[in-house]
Amino acid sequence: MASLQGLDLEEQMLRGTLSFDALEDAVLRCTGCTAPGRCAHWQAAHQGTRAAPPDYCRNAPLFARLQAGKP
Repeated sequence: MASLQGLDLEEQMLRGTLSFDALEDAVLRCTGCTAPGRCAHWQAAHQGTRAAPPDYCRNAPLFARLQAGKP
């Protein structure tokens, strides 16, 4: 999902805008998603685009913050 937002989370960590703990939390939010099938379908349908994440994405606030350049 991060890639579809134009975000490279490894690069964000190297820049200091994403801590290891924040990445770990994001992974846990993702793995705890209640709609993994919907998410996979959404991602497949949006490959090659920079579409905003779906409303049910638990990491949408993190992605928005990183896109805004805020740590």
